[in-house]
Amino acid sequence: MPRAHDDALSVGEFPDIVRKIRARTPARLLVGRAGGGYRTATQLELREAHAAARDAVRDELDLRSAFGAAFVERWKLFELRTQAHSKDDYLLRPDLGRQFDGLSWTQLKTQAAEGIEIQMAIGDGLSVPAVAAQVPALLPLLSDGAKSRGWKLGRPFVIHHCRVGILNEIGEVLDPRVVVLLIGERPGLATTESLSAYMAYRPRRAHSDADRNLISNIHARGLSPQDAAERVLTLAAWMMKAEKSGVTLREGDLALEAK
Repeated sequence: MPRAHDDALSVGEFPDIVRKIRARTPARLLVGRAGGGYRTATQLELREAHAAARDAVRDELDLRSAFGAAFVERWKLFELRTQAHSKDDYLLRPDLGRQFDGLSWTQLKTQAAEGIEIQMAIGDGLSVPAVAAQVPALLPLLSDGAKSRGWKLGRPFVIHHCRVGILNEIGEVLDPRVVVLLIGERPGLATTESLSAYMAYRPRRAHSDADRNLISNIHARGLSPQDAAERVLTLAAWMMKAEKSGVTLREGDLALEAK
């Protein structure tokens, strides 16, 4: 029988350009092989990453474990829920994650202000670790930046079993000019801690993905909280000026208008 072999070069044998590429990406490039399969170390890394991704999707968000009691108290975070009452509901019925349940609808109307400039919400989405890792740094930056621009900022809240379409419900209830939803991204085999910021100008139930904008890959090897905050706030300002969001909002048009 032919002997299993390893075709991988050692790191020191790679050309300089290849070593630079490997250093800049978490992608598993040139990891070598043993016969027709991965080497044992690579296979174990993949299994570990896959398990972490499954855990991230299945995890339930506990505010004090994720953020700490001081953070929850500082921001006066309150919790809302969608009509997906379990994680299985959430995964099998995405439509339920786009609508508040009856109690949360009432709670939102009584605890949040209406008609403000910018409303921020936190959704668990498909990765609780992403929310826990990124929101504590990002939320204060967004708040400070919004206040420095003279915008009225709504009290932030947390939504369990949340889908992006909940933006429309928030718009219907509170009618803010801009809604920003910080939500955990679908985890991959490189990181489980990637957060997205979905944004919309005066969202309504009839709106679709085409009416929203997205800033994604907010994590340690992607977009930093500082850069993400600046992009979110700049985009919010463009939305308010153009009075629209989504595919019809073009940076070039707004840049020309600003001159």
